[in-house]
Amino acid sequence: MLANYLPIAVYLLVTLGFGIVVVIFSTFVGPRVFGKVKLETYECGMEPIGSNRIRFSVKFYIIAMLFIVFDIEAVFLFPWAVVFKELGLFGFAEMAVFILILFAGLAYVWRKGALEWD
Repeated sequence: MLANYLPIAVYLLVTLGFGIVVVIFSTFVGPRVFGKVKLETYECGMEPIGSNRIRFSVKFYIIAMLFIVFDIEAVFLFPWAVVFKELGLFGFAEMAVFILILFAGLAYVWRKGALEWD
């Protein structure tokens, strides 16, 4: 039984070993030249003005997380819609419970004021 997994284990060991060897080898062989030109901004070509450490409001992160949560929940509606007729009344009831829980979460977040952008 374990003999079936031997090629996979050997493959994992070889790939991990190769990755470790390459990282260690590049650390010793690679050039380390840090200068003013190398550390300059290269993305947009403009000189940076001010600090690059800008504090974002916690509201930004809360709304971003809520968007991800509700967006992922909405993704579950598409497979259900595809097989809606095959699931019948049971599938409809299960999705109704799912949507009620989703709306209860939305109402809770709304009541707490997490969706208010000041």
